[in-house]
Amino acid sequence: MRAKLLSAILLLGTVCGLRAADPVFPYGAVYFRKSNPPEEDWARDHRTAARIGMNTFRHWFMWSAIEVAPGKYDWRDYDRMMDLAAQNGIKVVIAELVTAAPEWAFRKYANARFVGSDGSLVDSGISASSATGGFPGLCLDNPEVRAAAERFLIALVEHYRNHPALLGYDLWNENTFNGGNPRRMFCYCEATKRKLREWLKARYGTLEAAGRTWHRYSYETWDDVEPPRDFAGYPESLDWLEFRVDDAFALLDWRTSLVRRLDPRHLVTAHGVAGTLESLPSSGHDEWRSAAAVDVWGFTFIAARKGDEPWKQYQAVDLVRGGARGKPFWHAEAQAGPLWLQPQVINRARDDGRIAEPEDVRLWNLVSCAGGATGILYPRWRPLLDGPLFGAFGAFGMDGSVTPRAEMTGTFARWANTHAEVWKSPPVQGDIGLVFVPESEMFNYVQQGDTNFYAQSVRGAYQAFFDSNIQADFVSLEDMGKYKVVYLPYPVMLKRATAEQTARVRGAGRHAHQRRAARILRRPWPGGRRAAELRAGRAVRRPRELRGIHAGPAGEPVAQGGGAQHPRAVLPAGVHAGGRDGGGRVRERTHRGRGTSGGEGADAGDRHVPWGRILPAPLGGGAGVLRGAAGQGGGRAAGADGQHEGAGAAA
Repeated sequence: MRAKLLSAILLLGTVCGLRAADPVFPYGAVYFRKSNPPEEDWARDHRTAARIGMNTFRHWFMWSAIEVAPGKYDWRDYDRMMDLAAQNGIKVVIAELVTAAPEWAFRKYANARFVGSDGSLVDSGISASSATGGFPGLCLDNPEVRAAAERFLIALVEHYRNHPALLGYDLWNENTFNGGNPRRMFCYCEATKRKLREWLKARYGTLEAAGRTWHRYSYETWDDVEPPRDFAGYPESLDWLEFRVDDAFALLDWRTSLVRRLDPRHLVTAHGVAGTLESLPSSGHDEWRSAAAVDVWGFTFIAARKGDEPWKQYQAVDLVRGGARGKPFWHAEAQAGPLWLQPQVINRARDDGRIAEPEDVRLWNLVSCAGGATGILYPRWRPLLDGPLFGAFGAFGMDGSVTPRAEMTGTFARWANTHAEVWKSPPVQGDIGLVFVPESEMFNYVQQGDTNFYAQSVRGAYQAFFDSNIQADFVSLEDMGKYKVVYLPYPVMLKRATAEQTARVRGAGRHAHQRRAARILRRPWPGGRRAAELRAGRAVRRPRELRGIHAGPAGEPVAQGGGAQHPRAVLPAGVHAGGRDGGGRVRERTHRGRGTSGGEGADAGDRHVPWGRILPAPLGGGAGVLRGAAGQGGGRAAGADGQHEGAGAAA
């Protein structure tokens, strides 16, 4: 009975995404990518990280660096990482990388090398992110390679599953498969062709039906079916792209099932790049499918690389939160240092290309937390000392020294882990749902060779709502019914089932006053009249019950004429909610026409940045950022000390 009770407790902890021994708020960085940092610094760096307040490291456990010969594993460096973490109270996420195949495997399984649509073969290369060979690996559609990779994964999990430092496993780095681009797609090896034919059999049943759909009327056997090498034929191209995505997620399911069977006690995580709106066809990015497969989802977002306009990071966080569907998610790779010099700095705006400062780090952290993130890690603890990514991203100096940015990460880490109650409060549901339709993005890619029309349509709608203080959530087709109003951008080339589903929702919306069901706003192309109206603030308005909400000092709510109440938003002492002015000085970041206000009355409530959750003040003064709790109106308002940027909540 006691054993059953213990098993139930462990299972409950895993499902909830947090166990008693885990950090309250995982905060840290990717530390070890063989062979960086240098071995002589490992012990010192771990002590520094623990002293400053970090509690989590992720290391790249690369197949190519560990299985040095078939069945011969070199664990030495990785054992040292795990032991140092345990000695310093740091938890470790094992990032498995079977996408880095051993050098001997390229010879032994030469038939499994990636084959491009142009007939080219891909040999072992050095990764830009680790200066280590074996990338991009071998095609796992080949059963003999998959079996070899599985043997490595079994050895990896069995070797570390009982280590006291282990927090969990990251099973898909940036949610990306080697799909290539329209000029050179992957993979055209014989194993992938066989899997495509099986996929088509399951979809169409007969060779004749598949041939009619593809407008190829003279197939004699299934062996005649070849994947398209360009996008001249729409049906075959769309099927090819959908197959590749399904195939990538089947491999994710294989990894998650294997790891969970071998180690049911630790977290299974993965992270993408918040790229669902632009790179589903090319790289398989899909927040909803990915998050459904793991315990904790996550994302990479480098603020300066994407552009530091206020809406952009919120959009990325909200997209990941929508896909997570209530599961915990982390900002798995956040910016805390300079960009990659080439190609991410040259010809960029000076404000983007500059080296980040402590205030930037704090603001970027707070934005992610306001959107629902419950953990933050950086792509580097300290920059790489070699390879194309030399010098980029790390909060610490290239020699491991503590920079002002690193001090800020420590301040935030300590603060986040002293307020466990904060992370129990998810953001409120938004006022409108932006519907993600995979087939529209796929068609845009086939028709145009990129996804710009689709991505810009969705992001333009998000930005318009954001600028109008209306909270827009990203929703899947299955979740449309949870919203009273949904918005369907770029409704091009919908599948019959999708069209019928949206029609049912639209039909129900005619009786929204009775059923509280959804209505659909539709526009066929980017830049239409409705988008212009939204930007001008004419097409939308905030719900009446959310207007004129204010708060008193120290985060205490203040009633305003019987209206809704919401705590005030404040930041840790010295934080500025903004970027920089032309002279490089930190300035307050606000939306257009919305300044910082410490006043009372409806005007202050109308000058406010959107929605969020309350983050309490750290000990000794300062504060947090607004993040609406369930059942409350919320505002991602931000202010410093005695002032606040607007107050209360927005739609």
